[in-house]
Amino acid sequence: MRASILMFPILVALVLPAAAQAPAPSAAQAAQRDRMKSCNVDAGTQKLAGDARKSFMADCLAGKASAAPEKELTPQQAKMKSCNADASAKSLKGADRKAFMSTCLKG
Repeated sequence: MRASILMFPILVALVLPAAAQAPAPSAAQAAQRDRMKSCNVDAGTQKLAGDARKSFMADCLAGKASAAPEKELTPQQAKMKSCNADASAKSLKGADRKAFMSTCLKG
């Protein structure tokens, strides 16, 4: 029994350094992990569950364009998008842009 007690610290000293030197993930593994995180966040934002989530995750991880379904814009969002495009087309900045946006969104 005394011999096994003396051998334990030696074994620990030999095993710990080997375990601490795990290889770093490859670039492809890191990219896949990042894609998985991003797709998970998107699926959570859309509150997907069950088969819809599985399908979304498969498409998202495969990089398919249909992974993020387009939502219909509300009338207010559509108006904001239109006014924003008009302001950008006119190259408005600062107070001029703010005044234009205010007028555009009201009428």
